[in-house]
Amino acid sequence: MKPHPSTTYCSGSGEIPQPVTHTDDPNYVTDSQGWVFFSNIAVVRMAAEQLGDRHMRHGPSNSFSKDWDFVDAFLCNTLPPEIMSWFTRMQHGFWPSQETLQAARMCPCFLIPDGYKGSPTEQIEWRITPNLIERLLMFSLNMVAIKCLVILKMLKKQEFLKYIPCKNCKFTTFNCKTALFFTLNRTSPTVWTKCRLMECIVNCLQTIIEFLNQGECPHFIVEGVDLFDGKLCHECQLSLKNAIEGMIQDDMHVLFHLLSDNLGQRLMALPHEVRPYPREDVNAGICGKLARDMFNLYLKKVRWVCSRLCNNEEADVYTGLSNEINILESLTMNPRTTQYDLNYIKFIVKSLMSVKVSITSSNCIQYDQPLPRDIWQLYSESLNTDVASSKLKLASMHYCQGELRRAASVLNEVEFDLDDSVQLVCGCGIVPFKDNLSKPFCEYTVQNGSNDQLTKKLAFCVRFLREEKFCAPRFMWCEMYRAVGDDFDHRSRNQRQWMDWAEVDARPYLLYLQYLTYRGLGVRHRQMEAFHGLEDIVSSRDQLHKLYHDETVVNMYGHCCELEGDVQRALNAYNTSLRSRPRNNAANWHKQRLELMLNNYN
Repeated sequence: MKPHPSTTYCSGSGEIPQPVTHTDDPNYVTDSQGWVFFSNIAVVRMAAEQLGDRHMRHGPSNSFSKDWDFVDAFLCNTLPPEIMSWFTRMQHGFWPSQETLQAARMCPCFLIPDGYKGSPTEQIEWRITPNLIERLLMFSLNMVAIKCLVILKMLKKQEFLKYIPCKNCKFTTFNCKTALFFTLNRTSPTVWTKCRLMECIVNCLQTIIEFLNQGECPHFIVEGVDLFDGKLCHECQLSLKNAIEGMIQDDMHVLFHLLSDNLGQRLMALPHEVRPYPREDVNAGICGKLARDMFNLYLKKVRWVCSRLCNNEEADVYTGLSNEINILESLTMNPRTTQYDLNYIKFIVKSLMSVKVSITSSNCIQYDQPLPRDIWQLYSESLNTDVASSKLKLASMHYCQGELRRAASVLNEVEFDLDDSVQLVCGCGIVPFKDNLSKPFCEYTVQNGSNDQLTKKLAFCVRFLREEKFCAPRFMWCEMYRAVGDDFDHRSRNQRQWMDWAEVDARPYLLYLQYLTYRGLGVRHRQMEAFHGLEDIVSSRDQLHKLYHDETVVNMYGHCCELEGDVQRALNAYNTSLRSRPRNNAANWHKQRLELMLNNYN
């Protein structure tokens, strides 16, 4: 699809838009008629500049990792005619259901930077993608249809490619999914049962043969699009058609040779060794994976917003947070905002509100001013981002304000909620979920299958910006100024976003705050319980391995040793921390301070 040309306003008229006829901006391209268009190559260029050597391009995706696809897109205000006609065509098929079609009408479409290969105007062409409708269709599949798609993908990967001789030609997973959709649309639901799985697979293969015979693979939703065009030549289409016909005539014995997941061996072992998983368990597992990925995006979004505001020397962080929250809240009023978007926005707003209210409290503590009357309402609105992090920041504020009993009360609540089933999560870009450590979280997700309850099983790292430092114990301030000498030059792009903040895992920070609070209250036995709990974490390699900011945790333990009067043990702790992270570690400051103190004492 060729986009509308860029426009500007005539000089002197102020009302009549006129097309731009010239530009020096490399992100725009002039066509043969003299119209200026925003180029899809501009998106690639900007991504390459931002990501540098890490830039990876795959179709319209510009990413830094082979495990992730990031596609920049423009949201369509209304559904294009190419999409609207699909709803009429679907009225007479077996699938999708009317309920699914009604929900699909609420899904927006996007324009993505992907022109037709070989087109003379490829650089100014953008492709319509109804990806949210496609996702809705995938969620509506029953287990037999999902198994069909998995088998088709296995055949595509292991068998189909053998019969495509041209290097530049390919038969894709999207072609498999399209064949499944068309087969579902024209096949009675009574066929899609467990006992007729093989029949369903053959029906899908016959749909693919039909596409190959007519030399066209129509897009299931977007009318007039041929998915074979430019991707599968006539010779390869004929070769693949003959191969698939041979597989069907051979009674699908090809399935016994599939290597993926040892499927061939498992089929030969029927009926004794194959035990199908209940659909509800598989569905819950999929929901859990999607929820985990969504929380990763939440955390990265919050980190990115805070980093952008903190690095802008001309902007006030507090004002910037207020503007960001207002923009996000205005999006909730848009009738086209989906429930997924609403959940996303609500979480981001709560997280940013937590930072905003903490900055307010920090300023009041710094200048010895009373807290505003509405501060507690603001705190209550920002507490339920996860199990612990926001509440620990509230307890930390009480401690710094000198309200030790209030701090102890909040810490007791966090201690009760932060049990062994809670998964620690980091939003600094340090592997947000450690797969080998997330068993309790996964088990809970599979058993409950409810995304609404996931915040009760996650504990994010506790983060203090420099603007919040008076809500953090003074010892933690050194974490905000951890660079020594040329340490800053040895930070990765990701580390530069968060290393000027204090970041610490929730569970050890709970113990550290408990130690400080009960020390101030004179409750020695509770103080020592917290100390020994922190000591157990530091002395156990397994427990340290589960943490994301292990060097900061060891530093906190060293501070507790100092307060206990054991300077040598504290020095040993700081040395241990430096072995874990020699550079950009506040332990450098603490070690120098202690060594200077010991030298003066001697």
